[in-house]
Amino acid sequence: MQEVIRGLFRGAKRGVMTSKQGRNFYKGNRTGSMGRHTKHGGYVIDVNKVRTFVVPSLAGCELKPYVSHSSDKFKVDPPTATDFSTQNSFTQE
Repeated sequence: MQEVIRGLFRGAKRGVMTSKQGRNFYKGNRTGSMGRHTKHGGYVIDVNKVRTFVVPSLAGCELKPYVSHSSDKFKVDPPTATDFSTQNSFTQE
């Protein structure tokens, strides 16, 4: 009798759903779409949806990869739009 009760509860797990579990449920992994599916089974990438990361030039940076907590504090002005446009190496068509 205990095996029957255990078998009933075995299928009723309500734990945390991950993107690797479930047969009829697609949770995804929060990456979003970068394009759209075509009616012929292909995929078209939309350039406006592709993530691009703007990385500043670190040529004159005095910081090391690991900074001590006892180091002096300093203030840096926030970047402006012209800073981003001059460092952008690709052009939009």
